[in-house]
Amino acid sequence: MSTSARLAELERLRARFGGGEAARKLELLAELERARLPSAKAVERLHETLCFLRAYPDDERVLLQVVGMLERFHRRADLRGHRPLLADTGIAGTRLSFSFFADTARWLSRRLPGALRVAWSGYEQADRLLERLPLLVTWPETPGLDEVDMSARAWVRRLAGPGTSDADFLIRRVFALAGTHAEQELFFDELGLDFDLDLSPERGAPSRTRALAPERPVHYQRGPLRRERPDLRAELRRPARERPVDARTGEQLIDLARESMVLRHRDLDAFAYGDPRDVRLFDCGDGLELAVIGVKPERRLLLEAVYAYLTLKNGVPIGYVLTSGFFQSSEIAYNVFDTFRGGEAGVIYGRVVGVTRQLYGSDTFTIYPYQLGGQGNTEGLASGSWWFYQKLGFRARDPGVLATMRRELARLARDPRHRTPLATLREIAEHNVYWSAGRTRDDVIGVFALANLGLAVTDFLARRFGADRERGLETCADEAARLCGLRGWRRWPAEQALWWRRWSPLVLLLPGVERWSARDRADLVAVVRAKGGRRESDYVRLLDGHARLRRALRALARA
Repeated sequence: MSTSARLAELERLRARFGGGEAARKLELLAELERARLPSAKAVERLHETLCFLRAYPDDERVLLQVVGMLERFHRRADLRGHRPLLADTGIAGTRLSFSFFADTARWLSRRLPGALRVAWSGYEQADRLLERLPLLVTWPETPGLDEVDMSARAWVRRLAGPGTSDADFLIRRVFALAGTHAEQELFFDELGLDFDLDLSPERGAPSRTRALAPERPVHYQRGPLRRERPDLRAELRRPARERPVDARTGEQLIDLARESMVLRHRDLDAFAYGDPRDVRLFDCGDGLELAVIGVKPERRLLLEAVYAYLTLKNGVPIGYVLTSGFFQSSEIAYNVFDTFRGGEAGVIYGRVVGVTRQLYGSDTFTIYPYQLGGQGNTEGLASGSWWFYQKLGFRARDPGVLATMRRELARLARDPRHRTPLATLREIAEHNVYWSAGRTRDDVIGVFALANLGLAVTDFLARRFGADRERGLETCADEAARLCGLRGWRRWPAEQALWWRRWSPLVLLLPGVERWSARDRADLVAVVRAKGGRRESDYVRLLDGHARLRRALRALARA
């Protein structure tokens, strides 16, 4: 039996469980560990199969064999021989290139000094970098920069010195600039730098090969994978076991989430600005866990709360979810990593909906167009994402989309082989879809005019303070405090005081707030303090429970 045939058989068997497959998998794994694969593609296929079996092991023997092969994978002769062609796969022992966002680049530079290099080939912003280099050095160095003609690459190499990589120098100097964090990020992004990241295990670099949450229990896959469509109403009634984690474990889970994004050429603000104090594990059974990560207070949105989930199967990251909560409604953006697609995606989605209800108290759920294949998401379009959500019960509110859906269902009833044309899917995927366990409401994410509240604040500040916005927020904060009978807000924890300033124009704009009872205004203060508290989910619950505040926000949005 050829090596290629063994690999193909292992791929066929990887998602089969409950018979005699485990023994055959062991045989094939042992043979493939010793074999030299003929191509880079074959090396990658073996790697992906090992990652799948790490998440879904048949038994302890299979797990031990797989773990050992993954630990030694970077030493394989065929990987070393095909290393250039395996770039950007995220496999241990290879390299990855990406234009990392500013904060992610700084995080990598701090964790892995020397592992990042600037990808100078094809760099298109060299003139801009040369213009800005004087801002990154000390004043006594400026005569050389003014008079000596060298390329941007040569100057950065000279400035960095022998003990610092070009990437580490630029990243650290940008973040040493005076100014706000937002200004530093903008400065960095405008440089347009691409980076190469060395994924050598000897450096302690992350890789998809070794990605694993610490100290997670193992569930062995004894029977077939569950591929049924979930009953969303039943999922809402089935709570997962919630387990808080300490700040150290929270930091480890945030790092794992960020690594999972980096290794797939992605970045997610909710992970990049995750708060170790607001991380929880939700145990969904059978080795499935959701690491629910909240955002640092200073990076939170004004009105919605945001949490991102890292989906773990036996500790292996298999996907991620981005959610928001407001007025007992939630947006859900659901993603399964390529290696694990075609498995239990539907079942896992049901648990995601259940945990989101548990987190925010939501009864209505919104899917935005990108998840459906809209807004240029050709992968989602081709995979039939729109029909995945339709079969779960999600519906658009646009009459034209509903009419198209009914026509397509009628054609399918007449001809089971019918497939909706991509042009049709592209058109209907540009509209939100919704599913609700309660009555249909207009004050839900995707329908409620959140932007109108922001415009109301802008007009208010522009009318009263013009360009002096900082003084405006301080004045509003004091006025809102007097309105609510509040003393000493400046002595609050810094995050809560920050959010009192940010919410204060909105407080002053609430229709009829001056006629509220003392209790209602005290509860309003509690809502705002919770926005800057440890867990943003507490804010959602308090906001949703404040009936008078909800009515006032709805009225302000309509106005």
